Amino acid sequence: MVFLWASVLQAKRSTPGDLNAYVARGLKTFEVPGIAVAIVKDGKVVVAKGYGVKKRGEAAPVDENTLFGIGSNTKAFTTATLVDEGKIKWNDPVYQRLPGFQMFDPYVSHEMTIRDLVTHRSGLGLGAGDLLFWPHTTFTRDEIVYKLRFMKPATSFRSSFAYDNLLYIAAGQIIEHVTGKSWEENISERILQPLGMKTTNLSNQAFKPGDNYAWPHSTIGGQPLRAIDFIPMDNAAPAGSINSSVVEMAKWVLLQLNHGTPQRRDEAKSVLGHSFSRRSRKSNFLFFLHGSIGEEVSNHHYSLSSKPSNDQVIIETITRHKSTRYPMINGQ
Repeated sequence: MVFLWASVLQAKRSTPGDLNAYVARGLKTFEVPGIAVAIVKDGKVVVAKGYGVKKRGEAAPVDENTLFGIGSNTKAFTTATLVDEGKIKWNDPVYQRLPGFQMFDPYVSHEMTIRDLVTHRSGLGLGAGDLLFWPHTTFTRDEIVYKLRFMKPATSFRSSFAYDNLLYIAAGQIIEHVTGKSWEENISERILQPLGMKTTNLSNQAFKPGDNYAWPHSTIGGQPLRAIDFIPMDNAAPAGSINSSVVEMAKWVLLQLNHGTPQRRDEAKSVLGHSFSRRSRKSNFLFFLHGSIGEEVSNHHYSLSSKPSNDQVIIETITRHKSTRYPMINGQ
């Protein structure tokens, strides 16, 4: 599995002068076969470049158009689509939008809103129920959402943050129920196509021989790092199945920084709906990982963060998944 890290650079920080050497050091330090980097600053993509190889042991290089699994950054696409066009509001009760929705506690079942659904404050424990889809299972999305009613909470409702995936699967089912179209159709028609994200896809099962994509890598049983097979994520797609390149993810970042409106005149006038755009303008409702270069970040700590004062964002995609917290490279 691979993931995308988006780090907001604070005004006092800057991109290392020798980016190539900086990235090379990272590849060596973390035993990463390949990486792609894009830097967005002041409304423009100032860097888009690949380093290393797509699969360890093979020579095919990573470039700026190589597709990587973006992991939980998929959740931002799901959330943006969820409130588009004014059909769903942040404070709508979930059970009204998804008939049959039920949590373990009847009170939570009745009171949980769309906002609660996507902000990791349901009371479920960290990663609760992930084994319903990872490693791959044959459960459908509906079956996974149904099983929420059997999961005992770890904390009281809205009292603490605990990252989860299953409620984003539920969010995807709400999108389907309200629009009459699948999550995949909504993401494609309302975000990917208007932005011109032509190579981005919604399932690693869509890869064909000869396509430009990076392989997942891992260490298994103490063995050296090696490429591993893709694990299907279709039954958890709204939580983490999108594959994209840094070139096309830069379009998504620019859209966020511009409050839901593409910058190019030939693109759609508005991709994200009025509700999302209005909230973005009011409270900088952007999707970034916390942390900056030189600080410790968690590859699965996904949150809502403030818009950077200098409109500068770094996007990285790498060919290795690491499930523990680790320090980023010190750029000084």
